[in-house]
Amino acid sequence: MTNLELVFPEIFLSLSIMFLLILGVFKKDSSKLIQNISLIILLSTAVIAFNETLGVTETFLFNSSVIIDYLSSFMKIITLLAAFLVLVISSSYLKTLKIFKIEYPILILSSVLGMMIMISSNDLIVFYMGLELQSLALYVLATFNRDQLKSSEAGLKYFVLSALSSGLLLYGCSLIYGFTGTTNFNLIADKLNSGEYAITFGIVFILVGLAFKISAVPFHMWAPDVYEGSPTPVTLFFTMVPKIAALTVFIRFLYVPFLNLIDQWQMILIFLSIASMLFGAIAAIGQTNLKRLIAYSSISHIGYALAGLATGSNDGIQSSVIYITIYILMNLGLFSCLLMMKRNHKYFEDIGDLSGLSKNHPLISLSLLVILFSLAGIPPLAGFFAKFYIFKSVLEQSMYFLAIVGLLSTVVAAFYYLRIIKIMYFDKEKEKYDTDHSLWLKFSLTFSTLLILMYFIFPSQLIEVISRINII
Repeated sequence: MTNLELVFPEIFLSLSIMFLLILGVFKKDSSKLIQNISLIILLSTAVIAFNETLGVTETFLFNSSVIIDYLSSFMKIITLLAAFLVLVISSSYLKTLKIFKIEYPILILSSVLGMMIMISSNDLIVFYMGLELQSLALYVLATFNRDQLKSSEAGLKYFVLSALSSGLLLYGCSLIYGFTGTTNFNLIADKLNSGEYAITFGIVFILVGLAFKISAVPFHMWAPDVYEGSPTPVTLFFTMVPKIAALTVFIRFLYVPFLNLIDQWQMILIFLSIASMLFGAIAAIGQTNLKRLIAYSSISHIGYALAGLATGSNDGIQSSVIYITIYILMNLGLFSCLLMMKRNHKYFEDIGDLSGLSKNHPLISLSLLVILFSLAGIPPLAGFFAKFYIFKSVLEQSMYFLAIVGLLSTVVAAFYYLRIIKIMYFDKEKEKYDTDHSLWLKFSLTFSTLLILMYFIFPSQLIEVISRINII
């Protein structure tokens, strides 16, 4: 088939996963080898996907069920690099807890493959196949630390609630297929002349399923428990990587087949955005566990990304992509700090464990200060610009109420970020944490902190890359 090389990243990743499974079965004690090969595979796939972006025009494959364009190529590269960074800083944690096994990197790769299929999907069936491949791997990852009751509980909760959301999503897909006679996004757009209101039911069910995957309110109930119970690197994976694929599907699903029905789905997105921003900001105030606090924080942040999508403009889409990219960077730094909170082979994750951190670990606390200020949207850090682009695109569409709610929730959220900073710098110090951190963990913290700090010097670079995304 012509242009089959455009899906070479997915083909290469699939074959690599099969090879690693065979290698893991036949070679004993191959955990470290498979981890290293997995890192090479992720980087190689990112390079292949990057080569795909050079001079790529919108191309359809497999009866137009798969689309390769600039958006899909960019999001694949971000997904692969984020997964690489998660995998590379996981090893010391997994070794400490003695759960460093061959299955971990293979599950990460399998989940990433599902996300890449989702990102390129132009058909409801292909999208659902990618979603389930991603989800099946995530169920196992959530419960990876079988010795811990909370981890098993997290995996079970995620499985049950995710199965429910998948059922709703499939029902929505069947309704749309029933009313239009096709599952292809482009053909659905051509057949929207009749039965629009009936199709709205299908759109609502699919949006409910997608809202669950990105933990938008009121479909967020799984996030705090799963984030807290999962091993910390898996929580990092949950907060970063699936959201990239889900956001891409939101863009593709709403703006390709249903752009003409914007009046019907725009209000749903506005509600999801407002509810997520407000609830995430308020609910995080009373949290004492850092991973639960990050869960509510991520709910709030996804609300801002949805606000950009709710504008119905190309600028709004671009600002949401910029937001999720910067958010990934901030999360990487935040979890790098969390993974450094280790003493006598035990990891700590309560806010109280940060007490007086600046006195014993000044560099870690300084990095965490920068990251928290950025998450709160304090200028001139990267997080401020991320919110600025969202508010700008929202105000350009005269959606003043959405902008006001966003600003108010930013002020509320600043409280719990500043509370953590107060605990680090003004409370009595506790016993010093271990300093034998891996080189990659130090690199990820330094890398993310410097990029957040220096972003204001070269903001046009990211804007220039993302401005090539044109959906409408």
